[in-house]
Amino acid sequence: MNRLLLAVALSTAALAGPAAAEVSARTENSFSLTYERPVSASPEAVLAAIGRPAAWWSDAHTYSGSASNITIDLRPGGCWCEALPGGGVKHAEAVLVWPERRMVRFDAPFGPLQSMGVDAVLTMTWADLDGGPGRTLKWTFVVTGPGAGAMADPVDGVMAEQFGRLVAHLGGSAGS
Repeated sequence: MNRLLLAVALSTAALAGPAAAEVSARTENSFSLTYERPVSASPEAVLAAIGRPAAWWSDAHTYSGSASNITIDLRPGGCWCEALPGGGVKHAEAVLVWPERRMVRFDAPFGPLQSMGVDAVLTMTWADLDGGPGRTLKWTFVVTGPGAGAMADPVDGVMAEQFGRLVAHLGGSAGS
């Protein structure tokens, strides 16, 4: 795929809007969110960007009010943490970091999910676009536990925003 076709693909994704981000499954006690968009960044740049959330995570969705307080240690057992005055919060823990397979996975009970005692797994992948220089960035967020289904829409709103911000940071179209 040449650069013109990549530009067309990115433009088409912009027109697609939120259709590429959705609650893909929901029950009373679980939900799955799936987000997928093309980006123009190299595989190495995608992994590096994931590890620098201050560049793409929203200040509005932090405890401290500043994404600059968030760090992600991209190694198994590594912390997706946020520094707070006199303490901090562990948002997620890296359970799989596999650059060769272009995949990272986190045990990730973000925000209010922590107090619900649910299991939450966020998987990020970035596969090559067919015949082109770009990648398809995909997030899958699966949450299970008592009453989790009721959280699908508000969690989707937050996660879709963060995914869109990362896509835009990586030279893709976050959609409308």
